[in-house]
Amino acid sequence: MEASPSLVTPDDAVARLRALGFGERETEILAEHFVDADARGKPGHGTSRIDWLASWPGLDPTARPERVVAEEGYERWESRGALGYLVLAAVVEAQLAWPPARARVVVAHNSAPTGVLGYWARKLAEGGLVTAVTATSPRRLGHPEGGPPLTGTNPLAIAVPSSDGEPIVADVSMAKATHGDALAGRAPLEDIVPFGGDQAYKAFALAVGLQLLVEALAGDGLGAVLLVARPEADPVPAFRALADGARLPGDR
Repeated sequence: MEASPSLVTPDDAVARLRALGFGERETEILAEHFVDADARGKPGHGTSRIDWLASWPGLDPTARPERVVAEEGYERWESRGALGYLVLAAVVEAQLAWPPARARVVVAHNSAPTGVLGYWARKLAEGGLVTAVTATSPRRLGHPEGGPPLTGTNPLAIAVPSSDGEPIVADVSMAKATHGDALAGRAPLEDIVPFGGDQAYKAFALAVGLQLLVEALAGDGLGAVLLVARPEADPVPAFRALADGARLPGDR
């Protein structure tokens, strides 16, 4: 296994993204995401991804996503060739600007790569919204008993806001190791299998369910689905008290 690449500074991240042709606002969005991933101990999804973006098929730094359906309980977005990071950034901004009265399902078609889903869920939770988000990725997970790749690693992130200002953010990939960690040399490709050892059928079942959920709602190609809702209660402070100082999902 190769050693993990050294991290780059925020200024260097900005310079590299501008060199790829991204505009000022898009560069800001991408750099913030990558730098945050590094800071949270996820370098496989951090600044090491910038040079990788140069090889993304059909990369168009000028592309912008479009919201094509905007209803109280449902939105649909088309990437129009924009990177998934920028699609989800636009989705998050739109939900915070126009939060649902109760709940809303948001579907993003042809949206990839989407990066750390917990990052987007956290932004929504910090804005006061309960959030669940999943996204498909290229098919890399096979059946636990063997065979060809059937699903993506298909992470699921859930974020719950809190009156104490620190949301709980659970973000789990269905694989033993993420593709990002493999790209960064932190895990072998052989570890991109359903997690759980002899219980791997559980992770595989979740990956299948999320794969088909997104495909059913978004259609062909890679996509993302979000549920955003206004909370009816504030359970996080009491849960943190119950945990008595233990590190909880999403804590630094």
